[in-house]
Amino acid sequence: MPVSRQGSNNRARALTRAIVVLALLAIALTAAVAYADEQPTPGTPTAIPPGATWHEEYIKEADGTQLHADVLRPKQLPATAKTPVILSIGPYFNHTGQTGAASPVENVPFDPTANAGPSTRFYDFETGSNMFPKGYTYVMVDLRGFGGSSGCLDWAGPGEQADVKAAVEWAASQPWSTGKVGMYGKSYDAVTGLIGENVQPKGLAAVVAQEPVYDLYRYLYMNRVRFENSVATPALYDAIAAEPGSTGDTLAYNSNSVNDTARPGCPVFNHADQQDRNHDAPYWKPRNLIAGAGKGRTPLFMTQGFIENNTKPDGAWDYFNAVRAPKRAWFGMWDHVRGNDRDPKRGNRLAMGRAGWFDEVMRFFDHYVAGKSLKEAPTNKDPTLAVESSDGKWRAESHWPPPDSFSLNTPLNGGSYVDHGQNSGTNEGTPPMGDGVWTFSPAFDHLVHFAGVPRVTVQANTQTSDANLVVDVYDLDAKSNATLISRGAYLLDGSNKPVTYDLYGDDWLLPAGHRIGVLITSSNGEWWTHTPTGQLVTVKSASISLPYLACARTQAIEGGPSLKLEDYMKLDPFAVDPATVQQATRAGFPVPGVLAPGCAGVKTGGGKIAACVKHQKFRFRIHQPRPNGRIVRVDVFVDGKRTQTKRGHRVTSLVVKRPNKKNFTVKIVATSSTGQKTISVRHYRRCVKTAPHTHVQQP
Repeated sequence: MPVSRQGSNNRARALTRAIVVLALLAIALTAAVAYADEQPTPGTPTAIPPGATWHEEYIKEADGTQLHADVLRPKQLPATAKTPVILSIGPYFNHTGQTGAASPVENVPFDPTANAGPSTRFYDFETGSNMFPKGYTYVMVDLRGFGGSSGCLDWAGPGEQADVKAAVEWAASQPWSTGKVGMYGKSYDAVTGLIGENVQPKGLAAVVAQEPVYDLYRYLYMNRVRFENSVATPALYDAIAAEPGSTGDTLAYNSNSVNDTARPGCPVFNHADQQDRNHDAPYWKPRNLIAGAGKGRTPLFMTQGFIENNTKPDGAWDYFNAVRAPKRAWFGMWDHVRGNDRDPKRGNRLAMGRAGWFDEVMRFFDHYVAGKSLKEAPTNKDPTLAVESSDGKWRAESHWPPPDSFSLNTPLNGGSYVDHGQNSGTNEGTPPMGDGVWTFSPAFDHLVHFAGVPRVTVQANTQTSDANLVVDVYDLDAKSNATLISRGAYLLDGSNKPVTYDLYGDDWLLPAGHRIGVLITSSNGEWWTHTPTGQLVTVKSASISLPYLACARTQAIEGGPSLKLEDYMKLDPFAVDPATVQQATRAGFPVPGVLAPGCAGVKTGGGKIAACVKHQKFRFRIHQPRPNGRIVRVDVFVDGKRTQTKRGHRVTSLVVKRPNKKNFTVKIVATSSTGQKTISVRHYRRCVKTAPHTHVQQP
């Protein structure tokens, strides 16, 4: 009979799921599960914040999936009052706790017998932002397969992208909604914010995304090299999805939590799909959010740590800069923390080091979601970007990399290393450190400001495929202590062809007496899980493009050193043998000139911060040579007038002639096989002190 058959199937699925959960938990709890979101939450797993009322609703999707929503409404308003909405959607809102049975390891609450009620994941935001007195409704939605939602998780894939669209449009269409929705999250529920930015559901008015992932592949791999969480993290999320609701929850809630009828056994399939290390695999393509960022038209407020140890900064600037909407961000020297996090063990100091997170977020929401005027929500007083550099000081920027960032290309030393997988990139790993082929600049006789994304090209010979190639960039002080400032990995295919790839971006000050060190090596064993081949890798040729600033930053804004930065400067440096430094220092290593005073932060007529240019001609690098297809033509416009056209499929740089005027704008437009796209608009001013793109001090 249909009823008994359905009950039998449910029991079979529940049993299969329980077996899978136990197996996955065994993996997750014995591996590095610290890669799931680790934000401690006060109190029990559920709580109704002061000034709010709570109820549950379900959202029915076209494919039959039911999404569970916890709705918190302002207590002081009538039930029918229309309010703007803030929405969070993700895997962490189960009423038992954020990460289920793994919670003791993840340092978050867990109670399978909890009373029914909303998750306290963002209780700090609910209470610290005064959202309910301000008249906002807050909605927390479980992604498919998590909490009280039915369906099968698919790790930010097409199903979860449909969830985001459905949840936002549902919240915008409710009788108690004004039709305007802002998204808020950190980590996975910041990823869903970026999904919202990409898919542009009706009613989405603003996105706040703290420490997200921009390409789900890059969370587990870099150029086919596995991160140490590539097995444990997928297993952990499968286990979280398998967690039922609490004993205090409704039958509907708990029935949905074990309902994977669309794809029985999906955690196993999902985990298997995630073990494909090839970026171009069909599973990964829809999960690359960077590819769709250019569709973003919703105001975006983002945070990203340059030394983020969880979701990683890989692709952050590509995503952020591609979004075509009003944008704000905090970029700095922290790990996987929220803007408001404090450490009670360190004097209750802010983890990021900058005060006013909730105030700035609510000004952002008040303006773009609640529709308040600039007088009521003065977002124009907040810096477009608040950037913390390695000295712990904060400054305002209009763009990152900053407008005066330029790159110097330098050849690197050749040599060889053994692909043994034992080298560590920092002193937080185990020895050896610094094992490989070094290249050093001469010691600087002035302050150098490294800011941007390095790009490396290496031609290495191997005997077989799958040899590991890692390139690290270091700040080497006068005592030969090396502090890692950028890194990147690549798994060679055995063809012995040159490979080119980006390393991590950073914003780092190198005082006089310091120097740049570049290491080509087999591994960063504390960061990636390398599979060593044991073969000799011979570096035949290599070069690196290093980004620097032309203008001195002298104006600071509110903020102090992040906690991670202090630890990083103490724990991560390791000593390099001075003899190695002397032997590997390369003659002709280009060094940027002295930072020009007074030219950063100068405003043009359009209110944009301008870079300064002295020489009549200067170079303009194109960092994205193939937008939306192969480039067939690049046009340069200076103050709106086309000055040159360059044709070709591999256009990477242009030489621009400066007009004889104080302020001017350069626009670069690429025409590809799929249409025309403006890839950069930069504001410049004539500068009497420096030539940032050409002035190089030779040793």
